[in-house]
Amino acid sequence: MSDVAALESLLKEVKGLDGVNDAVLVSRSGMHIAGSVPEGVFQDTFVAMFAILLGAAETATSELKDRIDTVVLNLEQSRIVVVNDGPKAIFVLRTRKDVDLASVKNSLEKMSRRVEELL
Repeated sequence: MSDVAALESLLKEVKGLDGVNDAVLVSRSGMHIAGSVPEGVFQDTFVAMFAILLGAAETATSELKDRIDTVVLNLEQSRIVVVNDGPKAIFVLRTRKDVDLASVKNSLEKMSRRVEELL
């Protein structure tokens, strides 16, 4: 059983990273695990669609024999960053357009080990 309180605390740390507005942890099957979706967004639809998006990207690129690390959606006013966090979960972040993605991903990699332990 996952430690939801610890995961929520970890997602607050992610949301505290420079340029990250929202951070949510989503199961590979599309269920909300922890964190917050953007205000005014229907949570169930939001998280399910990003799990589907990553799954579709993996299917589309499967012939390349390479693993997807990150999917980035560049919106007019922000970015959505979907980060593969292994077989159980994905991070979905809404960031500023000018965020340093390498820095954010580096921080997420450090937190990823903790996520695996908590799931």
